Amino acid sequence: MIQHARRLFLALGLAATTALGSIATPASAQIPYFQNLLAASQTKYAAIVVDAKSGEILYAKHADSPRYPASITKIMTLYLTFEALASGKLHLDDRVMVSPHAAAQAPTKLGVRAGDSVSVEDAMDGMATKSANDMAVAMSEKLGGTESRFAALMTLRAQELGMQNTHFVNASGLPDSRQLTTARDIAILSRAVMRDYPQYYKLFSLQEFRFRGQTIANHNHLLGRMPGVDGLKTGFTNASGFNLAVSAVRDNRRLIAVVMGGPTTAQRDQNAEDLLLTGFDVMRRRGLGEKIVVAQNQFEPTELNGPVVRPPVEQGDGEQDQLKIQLTGAPAAKAGRIEVASGRRHGEQAALTKAQWAVQVGEFRSKTDAHRQLALVEKKFSDHVDGARAAAEKQGRRYKAVFTGLTEADAKGACSAMKAKRLACMVIQPA
Repeated sequence: MIQHARRLFLALGLAATTALGSIATPASAQIPYFQNLLAASQTKYAAIVVDAKSGEILYAKHADSPRYPASITKIMTLYLTFEALASGKLHLDDRVMVSPHAAAQAPTKLGVRAGDSVSVEDAMDGMATKSANDMAVAMSEKLGGTESRFAALMTLRAQELGMQNTHFVNASGLPDSRQLTTARDIAILSRAVMRDYPQYYKLFSLQEFRFRGQTIANHNHLLGRMPGVDGLKTGFTNASGFNLAVSAVRDNRRLIAVVMGGPTTAQRDQNAEDLLLTGFDVMRRRGLGEKIVVAQNQFEPTELNGPVVRPPVEQGDGEQDQLKIQLTGAPAAKAGRIEVASGRRHGEQAALTKAQWAVQVGEFRSKTDAHRQLALVEKKFSDHVDGARAAAEKQGRRYKAVFTGLTEADAKGACSAMKAKRLACMVIQPA
C-alpha cells in the first residue's frame, strides 16, 4: 500500500510537471536534519545520479561536499583486489592470512580467528555482501604489506581515477575523521569498477554467499527488490549516516545513484530507488524528444517521537525520509559529466594515447596540485575538454597536468580558448 501510494505520488508529480510546462521547481534549500546527528549544523545528506554510459549528471545535491564513506570504502579495496587478479598477482584460490590486527576489527566481520586463513574468493564475497571489516584489512595486508601502506595506494588510485576529493586511511571504512570522499567521487569509482573490471563487477550482485556452513545475506536490500539493480555497496557508521552506491539497468540504460547520510536504512533505500526510477523516466522521455532533468523538492524529516536512537557503530546500511522527486525543465544542480581517468600508470597511459593530441595546462611539484589544476580547467573549459582524459603525468620530480585524447583541431581550439582567458597552456603533438 505504501509502495503504491509512493508510485502514485511520483506519477502525480510527473503529471503536474508536464502540465506546468517550463515552470521550474526550485532545486531544494538546505535539508535540515535531526540536531543530535549534526556536526556543527552541517547536513550529512548528499546524492548524485549519473548516466553510467555518458557520465552525464542527471541530479546532484551536495555532491562535492566532504562525507565519510563508511563501508563504501570497500569498493576501492575490491577495485585494487580486482586489479591484482587481472594482472595475475593474485588468484581466487590464493590464501589470505588473518592477522591479529585484522581479526580485532570491529563488526561487521566474518569473525575468522587470527592465524587462520580464507581464500581470496571468500574474502571478496565477505567484503561485498557482509561488508566484513576483518576481510578488508586482511586483504589490504596481503596486497600492501600493511593496512596503512595499502590505504596510501587506495588514495593514489583514487586520484588517478579522478576522485579529487577522496582520502583513505583504512581499507574498511571504520570511523576515522581523516577518511573522506564525496558523492561525485563515489560515482566516479562506481563507473571505474564497471568499466575496468566487468568480469568481477558481478560480485556486487550476490544476494548471499555460503561461508563455513553459514548463509550470509547482502546488506544491499535493493538487490532482488528493485528490478534491474545489480550492485554496488552499502555503508554505515554513526558519523556517516546510512550510505549507498547502487546501479541498475533498464531498457539497455544503466544509471548509478549515490546516497550519503541517510537517517535510516529503509529511508536511504527508498531515496535511492526513487532517484533511479525518476532517472530512468527522464531517460525514457528524453528518447521521446523531451528536454527534462531530475530535480528534488525541499523536504524536512520530522522527529515525531523524540531523539533518534542509533545502533552501535557497525558498518552496514541506511535510509532517507519524506523525499519528493519531480521532473522539471530547469537545469540540474551541478550539471555536467563525471569522467573516469584510466587509473593506469604513466607508461601504460602513454602507450594508449601515443597517436593522439594533448594539451598541457601546467607543471607542478605535487600530483595533488596537478589534479587541482586539471579540475579547475575542467570546470572553466568543460566545452573544450569534454571527452578528454585528464592525467597528472610524472616527469622527474614534477607532475604535468595534461588533457589527452584530443584531435589536433580540438587541442588547438582548447588551448586558444584558455589563452584568451589568460591561462597558460601548450599543445602537444603525438609522439
